[in-house]
Amino acid sequence: MNYILANATVFTQGRFVKTNVFISNGTIVDISSDVSPFDGTYFDLEGRFLFPGLIDVHVHFREPGFFYKETIRTGSLAAAAGGYTTVCPMPNLNPAPDTMEHLQLELDLIEKDSCIHTVPYGTITLEEKGQVLSQMEEMAPFVAGFSDDGRGVQNDEMMLAAMQKAVKLDKIIAAHCEDNSLLNGGYIHDGEYARLHGHKGISSASEYKQVERDIALAKKSGCKYHVCHISTKESVALIRQAKADGVDITCETGPHYLILTDMDLQEDGRFKMNPPLRSAEDRQALIEGILDGTIDMIATDHAPHSAEEKSKGLAGSMMGIVGLETAFSLLYTHLVRKGILSLEQLLQLMHTAPAKRFCLGSEIAVGSPADLTVFDLEESYRIDPEKFLSMGKATPFAGESVYGKCKMTMCRGEIVYAETN
Repeated sequence: MNYILANATVFTQGRFVKTNVFISNGTIVDISSDVSPFDGTYFDLEGRFLFPGLIDVHVHFREPGFFYKETIRTGSLAAAAGGYTTVCPMPNLNPAPDTMEHLQLELDLIEKDSCIHTVPYGTITLEEKGQVLSQMEEMAPFVAGFSDDGRGVQNDEMMLAAMQKAVKLDKIIAAHCEDNSLLNGGYIHDGEYARLHGHKGISSASEYKQVERDIALAKKSGCKYHVCHISTKESVALIRQAKADGVDITCETGPHYLILTDMDLQEDGRFKMNPPLRSAEDRQALIEGILDGTIDMIATDHAPHSAEEKSKGLAGSMMGIVGLETAFSLLYTHLVRKGILSLEQLLQLMHTAPAKRFCLGSEIAVGSPADLTVFDLEESYRIDPEKFLSMGKATPFAGESVYGKCKMTMCRGEIVYAETN
């Protein structure tokens, strides 16, 4: 199919240009204000913005093993509805992708059911148990990197061995940093809300102490190291110093950590995730880390669960919220419209930086694949989980009015999402 995306404000080569984008057979063939005849389906995007497809390096699509929470099909449709054209699913699955045989099960499902680019992680250790390294060599050509997401690797020697193997394979180690010895049965942040309401708290040290350990191991091994979903001010400071010391380190945080704090909690499972919402001081440190480049990218940690699993309050519910369909709108509303970030900076965090670090995605440029998304930044809408394409409905932002509506997403030159309402 051929398409003309006309009169859009296009983000290309790091800047915005009012122009037309011409697509043929899945490829961008011209970017021009020229109105010469071109045979193709015409979309007049006057007043709308055309971005390269967003990239999320931390999602959970739950297949194989937990299809009642989410499937690769529903997860990829939700991603497309949020403007994403590339995502990286985490490996806490059943079976976990710890061997090529197990990974192939996931790859086959992706090939059959995903409407966007879906590049999975392999595990660091067999069954994510932290005891024996996975078949990293066999899986390396097919994965975005290696992670035991959902669990921190507790053994120092095991993590060092994984990093040394990753160096040989030229792959990223993406770490869920959590020291189990410091959890003490907690399930929300060990802060003011927990004290006021009698909840067991998760200490900040359970995150940053393992970040500190891994930085030392990354420095020793020379591996490409990526820290998942950081939430504490101490993690920001450690990563800032590691970058100054020349460690090959990047990190991500999630939209919810930049917008909410533990004092926004309600006695509802849709506010429960891991790591938990932290203090106002932590939130401010994360924003400062975004602004000074310490934090490289924003990932949703989209983690769907069934309604029953999220119905047991803060103490009993499963950890995890969904985010693919709301991330851009929330960040645009809370950070860009409030003058904290520019729109260019937001796109750096949601596309350019993850593309560069993980060698994923493409720019809006002649000869590139047509992986694009269209947003109306002036359109306001109310977040309604019942309208989500994801099977997961748990979000702390339900009912909030936000700006920035995804109108269409195109992957490989095919329209994979178009607003119908």
